[in-house]
Amino acid sequence: MMVADINRLEQAARVSMSGFQDAEAPPAPRSAHLSLRLGAVALLAALVLTAAWQLT
Repeated sequence: MMVADINRLEQAARVSMSGFQDAEAPPAPRSAHLSLRLGAVALLAALVLTAAWQLT
């Protein structure tokens, strides 16, 4: 999935759940985006290392 698709799904979920959430709920912290990027980089590094190990 693309990031834009995930954002649209998240927005739709918020709209559909608006009756169940607090009106004063704080926005998601930026650390969530940072951890997602770090996870993606770690996954990419693992794939590269695995491919390099298979080629040797």
